[in-house]
Amino acid sequence: MNILGSIRAATRSTRSCSRQLCEPGPSRWAVPSELSGPSRVALYASRASLASRRTFYSSTVTDCAPTAAVRLPRWVNNAKPGLPRDEEPSDAADNTDSSQTGIRLDSAEDDQSAPPASAPPSAPPSSSSSSSGDGSDKPDPPSSPPPDNPPSSPTSISKQSVPETYPQVLALPIARRPLFPGFYKAVVIRNPQVVSAIKEMMRRGQPYLGAFLLKDENADSDIITDINSVHPVGVFAQITSVFTASSNKEDDKDEGLTAVLYPHRRIRITELVKGGQIAKVQTTEEAPAETPTDSEAQLPTPPPEREGPPMTMQTSFLEKYTVSVVNVENLSTQPYNKDDQYIRAFMSEIVSVFKDIAQLNPLFRDQIANFSINQVASNVFDEPDKLADFAAAVSTGDPNELQDVLESLVVDDRLRKALLVLKKELINAQLQSKLARDVDSKIAKRQREYYLMEQLKGIKKELGMESDGKDKLIEKFKERAASLKMPEAVRKVFDEELNKLMHLEPAASEANVTRNYLEWLTQIPWGRHSRENYSIAHAQEVLDEDHYGLKDVKDRILEFLAVGKLRGTVEGKIICLVGPPGVGKTSIGKSIARALNRQFFRFSVGGLTDVAEIKGHRRTYVGALPGKIIQALKRVGTENPLVLIDEVDKIGRGHNGDPSSALLEMLDPEQNTAFLDHYMDVPVDLSRVLFVCTANMLDTIPAPLLDRMEVLEVSGYVSEEKAQIASKYLGPQAKEAAGLKDADVELEPAAVDALIKYYCRESGVRNLKKHIDKIYRKAALKIVQDLGEEVFPEPTAAPAVEATSATDTKKSEDEPAKATSTVEKQDPPPDTPGAPETSTPHTSAEEKEDKERIVTTVERKPMKVPETVHVHITPDNLKDYVGPAVYHKDRLYVHPPPAGVSTGLGYLGNGSGAVMPIEALAMPGKGGLQLTGKLGEVIKESAQIALSWVKSHAYELGITKTPEELFLTDKDIHVHMPEGSIGKEGPSAGTALLTAFVSLFTKTKVSPDIAMTGEISLVGMVLPVGGLKEKILAAHRAGTKTIIAPAGNRPDIEENVPESVKTGIRFVYVEDVKEVLHEVFRDEPVAERWKDTLRL
Repeated sequence: MNILGSIRAATRSTRSCSRQLCEPGPSRWAVPSELSGPSRVALYASRASLASRRTFYSSTVTDCAPTAAVRLPRWVNNAKPGLPRDEEPSDAADNTDSSQTGIRLDSAEDDQSAPPASAPPSAPPSSSSSSSGDGSDKPDPPSSPPPDNPPSSPTSISKQSVPETYPQVLALPIARRPLFPGFYKAVVIRNPQVVSAIKEMMRRGQPYLGAFLLKDENADSDIITDINSVHPVGVFAQITSVFTASSNKEDDKDEGLTAVLYPHRRIRITELVKGGQIAKVQTTEEAPAETPTDSEAQLPTPPPEREGPPMTMQTSFLEKYTVSVVNVENLSTQPYNKDDQYIRAFMSEIVSVFKDIAQLNPLFRDQIANFSINQVASNVFDEPDKLADFAAAVSTGDPNELQDVLESLVVDDRLRKALLVLKKELINAQLQSKLARDVDSKIAKRQREYYLMEQLKGIKKELGMESDGKDKLIEKFKERAASLKMPEAVRKVFDEELNKLMHLEPAASEANVTRNYLEWLTQIPWGRHSRENYSIAHAQEVLDEDHYGLKDVKDRILEFLAVGKLRGTVEGKIICLVGPPGVGKTSIGKSIARALNRQFFRFSVGGLTDVAEIKGHRRTYVGALPGKIIQALKRVGTENPLVLIDEVDKIGRGHNGDPSSALLEMLDPEQNTAFLDHYMDVPVDLSRVLFVCTANMLDTIPAPLLDRMEVLEVSGYVSEEKAQIASKYLGPQAKEAAGLKDADVELEPAAVDALIKYYCRESGVRNLKKHIDKIYRKAALKIVQDLGEEVFPEPTAAPAVEATSATDTKKSEDEPAKATSTVEKQDPPPDTPGAPETSTPHTSAEEKEDKERIVTTVERKPMKVPETVHVHITPDNLKDYVGPAVYHKDRLYVHPPPAGVSTGLGYLGNGSGAVMPIEALAMPGKGGLQLTGKLGEVIKESAQIALSWVKSHAYELGITKTPEELFLTDKDIHVHMPEGSIGKEGPSAGTALLTAFVSLFTKTKVSPDIAMTGEISLVGMVLPVGGLKEKILAAHRAGTKTIIAPAGNRPDIEENVPESVKTGIRFVYVEDVKEVLHEVFRDEPVAERWKDTLRL
């Protein structure tokens, strides 16, 4: 504060002023003792009337010599605006003492009330020094009016002083924070009565009031109705200046006032004299009419009487205002020793806290400077009591804490409370500074990164190393397009979109959409294709290496290659592989891609219900993407890949369209040369793509889609083919997967045959693969259990240490730390009964310590099986590995069955064939037919057709004696097909049903070595059926010696059924049911009669 001290010293050295001094005499409010009764009242009324018409003029102390204007009489203003000087009120003569003839340097007033060191320079004059004519030695009678033109006397600027004692003041309640002596405070007053009273006080030269803090922080009032609503200790303040807060000339009651208060000292309320109420005027009886004198007519009515404590002469004029007036007493600080060690310590700490807060809060620093500049008369940092007030005045603490500082009269206690307030202010400032630093650091980091990135871009651009992001992106698209053979239409679209991107701001949303579109447009392999290998020998080698059998499929692929070899190019084909599950349809597609040296992409359409998955989304949607085929072209990077579409027979249909219809454009060779994706919106040539579809059945594939595909049927494998697949493919793969690649574990061919015959009769090999995997897993378990932990010990060292190389020491030291870490354990909850909610779960000490689990990225090395271990799986011990056999016998009847039983051949849903006996039984009834065995509608119709044919030919068959004899009028027929839990459907059981009926009615047994299949018509024709390969395979397993089949299936049987399956079976091809009956009942007596009645 040395700067402040120098400023004060300079001010003292150049400051000079003159004072207006009055002759000592009675006070302006003093009343001579000889006046009493009515005369006293008259004098008071006269003085009050003069005071009410007098205009207050405020003068300030300046640092210059008084001018001529200052020497003029003090009250030269007009009482009312616009009043000429020669018409001023005559009572203005009362304001000047004509007997005053000189100026003194000292006066009694100077000795009584010297201004305090902290008095403001612009403080208005006190009441004792603001008037000079009221207290003259020569009292004038109140009846004689003052002269119109009072004599002017030389005047000077009067000394500003504050009365030491002011027992009764106007009380002004203050909200939110108290006032402290020596520090200005601006308050806004809205109450019209209080505003008028303050104006009256200013006019009278009594600008003093008491300011007291309201106890309720939310309250806001300008009057005190209850003395308990404010704190009793406040300040005696001087109104230094007033400003109009809100002006409304039409209504003065709504006018607000901003008053700048300067507190001088602490005061305490002793009594509420006037609580904001207006005094009641008591009416008196009219006096006898008398003619008043001129002087008496000018006197005002005495003030009304009020109940309660009396008001002093200084504040009696406030009776007519609704304001609060209180009696107060001064509070003085208790004596203290400035050199006291505790006081000096408190002062030093407060100054230190001031410095800390000033460094953190610039606004606080400016506030301290402003308060300090105003204290030019003294240094608050040298006076303990003022320092405490200063600390409380500049802080923003709690109002109650600030009030405690104001009420403290002991210096060390005041310093302690002020220090507490400042400490809280410091903590708040530190927290605010910390928050500001955190925010500033984040902002500064981003700004710094942005600034450095801009600098880096500028440097690279100047060096020619890199352009800005937008230019680089456009250059990248141009480079991509230059390496592609885009069609002319696509090139035009590319140029338009690129030009659009060049004129868009990078932050625009459309720029992102355009950029993504150009990304896709330039990543489609326009004109780029892989070199195809048309070598027939190479393709044959690859196909035989991956698959056994499948001659038709392999021949079709070789035909495709031969055409491509001769033409130099091939068009895209659509091949559909249809067959039961597990026959290798998907793996065939992979083998074709490897044989042709084409890129491979697979996607499944099973359950697909959205057309957008095929045709793509439109670019207007958020997150739009092209369809699967465009994604496939981007993924493989060539325009001639092999695309495998799985489960095409299981495609769905939903509210988003029919995907099967969307596939028509993609799979049609006539349309896919210009496939239009919704997202790309440019034609894409798919003619060079080889599409391979897979399906389990053709019934659910839409006819238009099926028409566009070349169907290749992949039938089931026979036992010999399954055995070869198991030995060449499935066995080695399962052995390596079980960790027994180098171990002596052998699955004998006889065990494989038993596995195929009694466990895996499906046409595919998927179930066979599961059983072989199970066998090798069981073998691995037995090896580990037999040898124990001694041969296969669990590693004790960290896996990372074991996996490191011994030759690289540095790597072995660093690897464990990098590859090993810990994660929090996530164990499943124990399967214990639920405990009550109030109980505490029990946790052992080990569980509390072991809260983490070690994880690593290093692979564990496999263990080698000792060479002394030998495991052989034979048909005898096969049961130990895969459990009991699923199929116990191939035929239901080992011995000749009774009459009414025949043997048919069926095709099951899993792709395998089965030998199905058909049983017929007659019982008393009304000629009805009952069918059981979970039969479908088609097979029920076949039974009705067979029974109708037998009824119509009953006489020829020898069932009735005459053609006119009625048949089955008193009997019911029950037909059952065993294994009732298996659903049966199809027309192929027609011949077997007719044979069972004839056997029943003629009471002739059918040989169990004869099996038959074929659909019959109502006139007895035998029609061809499907699934002959699987049916014949089932008959071969059952030991059937004769198979009766439709003549229409003869080419299929001779071409597709392996000779190994047909060995030992005699095939009889028939066209009519009569041929079936003659073959089945060849050696029976009934057949001899049929030679005449049932001719072929």
